[in-house]
Amino acid sequence: MLILALISAVVLLVWMGFFMMGSLPLLILKHDTPVDSRFIRGLFNLYYLAIMATGIVGAASAAIAGRAAPALALGFVAAIGFAGRHWFIARMDRVRSTMSADDSFGIRRFRRLHIAGMLFNVLLLAAFCVGLTRVSL
Repeated sequence: MLILALISAVVLLVWMGFFMMGSLPLLILKHDTPVDSRFIRGLFNLYYLAIMATGIVGAASAAIAGRAAPALALGFVAAIGFAGRHWFIARMDRVRSTMSADDSFGIRRFRRLHIAGMLFNVLLLAAFCVGLTRVSL
């Protein structure tokens, strides 16, 4: 079971890295069309679902293997995915529902959410990497 926790940690690193590198170029979008905002929202939703599912599998397998620290760390990442999905996606949906192409305030709010989500991911990735160096699987 410990090998599954290790694989989950590696997969989490891949997901976080993919999201970081994949969402950065999307900042060139104007965020003013429904297609732009729907795509970005979908990317965030997929990311949060991925880290939530991977974190749950990793936490459960580490707990079964009797490794409390990795189980807590992976469970924390899963909880971040759950909370991020609930918080970010709900706010994106609220802004998207009232946003139009000429609504500069709404577009700016959606763009800020996009940037905040990216920054949050970078912090999570950095914390996870530092945690991996401190805790042995």
